[in-house]
Amino acid sequence: MIDVLIVDDHPVVRKGLRQLLEDDREDRFGIIMEAGNERDLMDKLSSFTFDVVLLDISMPGRSGLDLLPDILLKAPDLPVLILSIYPEEQYALRAIKLGASGYLTKNCEPDELINAIVRISEGHRYITPSLSDIITDNFVSGDNKTLAGLLSPREIQVLKLIAGGMTLTKIAKELSLSPKTISTYRERTLAKLNLNTTAELIKFAFEQGL
Repeated sequence: MIDVLIVDDHPVVRKGLRQLLEDDREDRFGIIMEAGNERDLMDKLSSFTFDVVLLDISMPGRSGLDLLPDILLKAPDLPVLILSIYPEEQYALRAIKLGASGYLTKNCEPDELINAIVRISEGHRYITPSLSDIITDNFVSGDNKTLAGLLSPREIQVLKLIAGGMTLTKIAKELSLSPKTISTYRERTLAKLNLNTTAELIKFAFEQGL
């Protein structure tokens, strides 16, 4: 039986994933627990043993990719499958480099998710064909031309919210961070992209399909 910890800040997502695993036709899953934030995640890892962690990227406070090294430091052999709304070209390569055993988007088919969980629980990585292409291109080119190669996950998240018309104060409230921290992310993003204004950031975000 595969014991799974589902880490996502949205209760409805956690419940849906839990139901999906509990309804598995082959009855391959045992204990299924949930965590909605960093503290809950670390408490669960300290108190229980799991075979797989399903980890979302967009967590309140520190992102899932920020938490990934801490998870692996606490449980080095614990397979982590990133399950995210963000497409592979944005975060998948970074996730794999940080030690994730696989990366799937939330629009994947239920059977693919279950197959991925089973595979990484057996000690393998789960690499989709499209992610394999990204890894190959990165190896051949010798550099990372994806947006994630320039910006951190949090910087991309802030950029998206800015492009969506939110003020820095509203973004800070949305992400449970201080306005000063959000301003710092904005300044870093401007510098990394060699841009000067918020309008240029918004234009860049639209050009990147964000």
